[in-house]
Amino acid sequence: MEGYVWDVRQDAFDYNGSEIVRDYIDHPGAVAVLALDDQDRVLLIQQYRHPVRMREWELPAGLLDIDGEHAYIGAQRELAEETDVVASEWNVLTEFYTSPGGSNEVIRIYLARGLSPATEVFERTDEEADMIVRWVSLDDCIDAILARKVQNPSLVVGVLAAAASRARGWASLGPADLPWPRHPSNWDRTV
Repeated sequence: MEGYVWDVRQDAFDYNGSEIVRDYIDHPGAVAVLALDDQDRVLLIQQYRHPVRMREWELPAGLLDIDGEHAYIGAQRELAEETDVVASEWNVLTEFYTSPGGSNEVIRIYLARGLSPATEVFERTDEEADMIVRWVSLDDCIDAILARKVQNPSLVVGVLAAAASRARGWASLGPADLPWPRHPSNWDRTV
């Protein structure tokens, strides 16, 4: 079934000698950006999310729905479009499947540092028109996660990964152009 943003797909495949059928959301993938300034503050946005009927705090993020666009370029675009901020230093922080039992959506989270105002200000529409942008210390973000005050998965995963990486001297970071074999565009789709 074709949808406006993503599709529902049905695959029949052999698993341990039996054919099984599964439906799932076929998603183009997404990127999120944990923008961290020199004072260890994270750039957060708050916007309305209709499926959960609430405004929630999250990292700047967006779909990888431009054909041929590298995830790193998509992350740069999303940070600038949603926050009017650009970064000079980019690394892969982490990546995860959002709901592997029902979707192939995978999100790569980038760490962006060396932040400055964008030269171009973007016009925002729909749910982005009244977004709130706020700087919050990384430690306060951790406290909010542990107190269950925020639930956005990219925010939770990104902040906890950043805290763990920071504690290890950022040694876990990958280059911005790191290959992404877990992205669905790299899979064999002939199931």
